[in-house]
Amino acid sequence: FQLCNEDYHWWWRSFLTSGSSGLYLFAYSIMYFYTQLEITKPIPTMIYFGYMGIAALVFFLITGTVGFYSSWQFVWTIYSAVKVD
Repeated sequence: FQLCNEDYHWWWRSFLTSGSSGLYLFAYSIMYFYTQLEITKPIPTMIYFGYMGIAALVFFLITGTVGFYSSWQFVWTIYSAVKVD
């Protein structure tokens, strides 16, 4: 729908949509912390959430990049097949 409306900001949506799995990963790490782990001290808690935040950010960037490049390849392929007379 974005391409039909000639929205040239499609790449941000493709990056953010596929990268949002990193947010899910961080939300799951919060649930895992409260249900499975038995960490009660503040320093190990900060270390856990710090490392999980970094891991979720890296996962967000990796999946966002993969989503962007796959969307870019798709758009490039469909527009290269269109003949303009």
